Amino acid sequence: MLYPLTTLLLLPWLLWQGRRVRRDTPRLPEPDGPREGVSGSGTPLAVLMVGDSAAAGVGTRVQTQALSGQLVQALAQRFQVRWQLLARTGDSSADVCDRLAAQSPRPFDLALVSVGVNDVTGRTTLRQWHRHLQQLTGLLQQRFGVREVVFTAIPPMHQFPALPQPLRWYLGRRAGQLNQALAQFCRDTGGCSLLQVPFPLEPGLMASDGFHPGEAAYALWGQHGAELLADLHIKALSDASSSALSGVTPAALAE
Repeated sequence: MLYPLTTLLLLPWLLWQGRRVRRDTPRLPEPDGPREGVSGSGTPLAVLMVGDSAAAGVGTRVQTQALSGQLVQALAQRFQVRWQLLARTGDSSADVCDRLAAQSPRPFDLALVSVGVNDVTGRTTLRQWHRHLQQLTGLLQQRFGVREVVFTAIPPMHQFPALPQPLRWYLGRRAGQLNQALAQFCRDTGGCSLLQVPFPLEPGLMASDGFHPGEAAYALWGQHGAELLADLHIKALSDASSSALSGVTPAALAE
């Protein structure tokens, strides 16, 4: 009861702070650079990255410094990576669903998703959040053939320097609620995993606007994301190989 009551009492102040933050926070552009390509050599791996301004790399100058560049660079040391980035500043989970539904489908092995911050600031309800996660997963699995959807946990908004108190407390609390729902969704839904990046409490990890990741944060995100995606892909290849061998008769092996 304490959280809803406190929120209600603070609502006029929170709304005023929200308008001020939107007015005063510098609007950083999305970085330049390719949003699809092929990199590396070895076992093929197709990765689709979708989401919001963080997925788009806002906070860096070029895509090679952003999430897509950091992730692909790490994966390309082990795989031949075909990748594509579909992300736009301001997109909520509902917006990402609309974008995917309008996109011409191409097959991908894995998808890395970054959504949630705009759902927090846009006051997406828990019921809407769960419905959008279902829609997003269904689109990726059915239209794009994605085997495993990896959702990145919503970042710790209670630590964002651009947010004043008590707005920082309120948005951080709301982000925590959506994260709990996201974690439960990933546990309950086949073909879904949760990526939690242990961002240290260092101001230098943030971009100049105090709201988006900086290059060091993207590097950490890309490293942890690449490790999880690589493990998932290797496991899928191993499972497929085991399934194929289980259908081979002893007589066939003897030939």
